[in-house]
Amino acid sequence: MERLDRINGNLVLTQKRAGLCYGTDALLLAAYMRGRKNGRAVELGAGTGVVSLLAASHAKYAHFYAVEVQSEYADLCARNVHANGMDGLITTVHADVRELRAEQISAEADAVYANPPYLRLQAGSRNLDDGKYIARHEVYGTIGDFCEAARRLLKHGGLFYAVYRPDRLCDLLTAMRFAGLEPKRMTFVHDSPAHPPCLLLVEAKKGGASGCALTKPLFLRENGLPTADARYIEENGSFGDGYGKK
Repeated sequence: MERLDRINGNLVLTQKRAGLCYGTDALLLAAYMRGRKNGRAVELGAGTGVVSLLAASHAKYAHFYAVEVQSEYADLCARNVHANGMDGLITTVHADVRELRAEQISAEADAVYANPPYLRLQAGSRNLDDGKYIARHEVYGTIGDFCEAARRLLKHGGLFYAVYRPDRLCDLLTAMRFAGLEPKRMTFVHDSPAHPPCLLLVEAKKGGASGCALTKPLFLRENGLPTADARYIEENGSFGDGYGKK
């Protein structure tokens, strides 16, 4: 069973009712990317393709490759790309990130981005829907595998972006550094000032020097209403002042 939604005003998105649906993590990941108008970018674990669609709608890169291992989601991603008239901007690639090589996207990338599975195989309960289980659990690759894939795909100086869970911060940063991706910018995301962080955004540079800037935290709501920073991100598809150089 599928459903059709309109998101961010100008995009249509077909989603599986039982699968993972569009959420804040996808919006924030797309907005966190700096962009390079003539560059190419690769998404690892694209699912419905929503992050690539959001980034493409703001012309962050000249071309995107949306990589997805599950055949039914790769097909869904391709359908969403076509439905939004972005066939010339986004290429869907049905592949396992653990086996992905730069040759499959024609050349090295300027950026790689991912909303990787954040639960170890034995962690949490087993989702009845296989697609949701695979999206949440490290069935087709650990965070180390995702970082290694980014290393293989990126040109020297290229950027890797990830949205992840704060409780696995050490795993993420260790995997990045082991793969030669040096964390350069980090932002903690909170539902409100009264809540601990629920998400973490990191930008890492292939071959970068040591040194990471911690931005001000992003609070999504305050007193039950969206904050000015959250509204700016939704309206502009990018982060505003206080979150690193644009």
